[in-house]
Formats: sequence, structure tokens, C-alpha cells
Amino acid sequence: MTPEEIGAHLVTLLEQSGLTHGVTATVSAGGGAYARATIDVPVDRWPAALRTARDDTDLACDFFDWLSAVDELDAGFAIVAHLWSVRHRHGVLLRTRVPRDNPQLPSVVDVFPGADWHERETHEMFGIDFTGHPNLTPLLLPPQFEGHPLRKEFVLASRVAKPWPGAKEPGEPGGGGAKRAPMRPPGVPLPTEWGPQAAKANPDGGTA
Repeated sequence: MTPEEIGAHLVTLLEQSGLTHGVTATVSAGGGAYARATIDVPVDRWPAALRTARDDTDLACDFFDWLSAVDELDAGFAIVAHLWSVRHRHGVLLRTRVPRDNPQLPSVVDVFPGADWHERETHEMFGIDFTGHPNLTPLLLPPQFEGHPLRKEFVLASRVAKPWPGAKEPGEPGGGGAKRAPMRPPGVPLPTEWGPQAAKANPDGGTA
């Protein structure tokens, strides 16, 4: 099946199961052999969509590859899972979206046990709660760590203390001429807004 056929078939299956709103299918442009159908589903039908992709004989996406999230700021968080069919040698991406002020999503560990640590990592890095997960304990970060480092508002403190590697492009001359302003990645404040330089610039404790 082509990615277009996979997407259309899964949308039809979901509609037949009573899911008639909020389901769309797109195919990544220019992906060639790596193109995938992406199916967007509502949060409350997330487990059902993954189960349908697994159990349908034409799709047979029985291998759970990975799950992660994307911080889309005011639009919330997009959660994406990639499933693969060992038998048919094709894949599909399933995607849903949770609001920023209440990021919750039903766990799919009972559908794919392999989703266990993927959900734990996503919970840890983005602060998304997977309701029904048996054990959302820290996976990568030390117990004393505060915050969710893959959220875009998270301050990348090490990038304040050390120069950003992208400040100089490969092959750019090292001396002479005007110095290009360093690039700051998302999440990195100005040195005068955070850390030792902020304290020197504002000895009375005020803000810059």
C-alpha cells in the first residue's frame, strides 16, 4: 500500500468505528521511499486509533517504533507515534494534540507495551501526563532536576555560560572585519537577563 492508501484506509476504519470528527490524513511531501501517512486524531480516540492500526489485517502495524512530542507554544503539544508493519514493510504516523494548560493523554501501554519508556521520557521532557500509565517515574534526569528541558520556555543555562556553537559558521574567517552578532537559540536569554552578568548589571536585584 502507498502512503496515500494507508492514510485513506485508516481514516475509513476510524470513521466506521464511529470516529467522524477531527480525523485527517496527510502524506509527507518529497519523502520518496521514506514518505509516511500522518493521521490526526482527537485525544479521546488516541488508544483506539493505535489499536486499529495494529489489528487491521491490511495495515498490521504491529511494531511500536517510537513516540515523542513537539512543543508548538500556544497551539499546545503535538504527540506523534510511529508504527511499523513487519509483515507489509510500511509505516504510519499517528498524531494528536493536547492543550498547553492541561497536557494529558491516555496511555497506550496496554496497546503497545513498548510505549512504556517512550511515554516516561515524553512526560519527563515535556511535562505531558499519560493517564493510566503504570509508572511515570523519571527515566533520564536526576531526581532533583526541576522543569521540562524540551519545552521551549525552558532556559538553556549552559548556553548562557558557554558560547553557542552556531555563532560561527563553518569556514567563516576567524579574524578581521566586523564581528557578526552571535545567534541565540530558542530558550537562551540575553547574558544580561540571567546569571552572573545579570547580577553585575543589576546589583540592587532589579530586572534589566
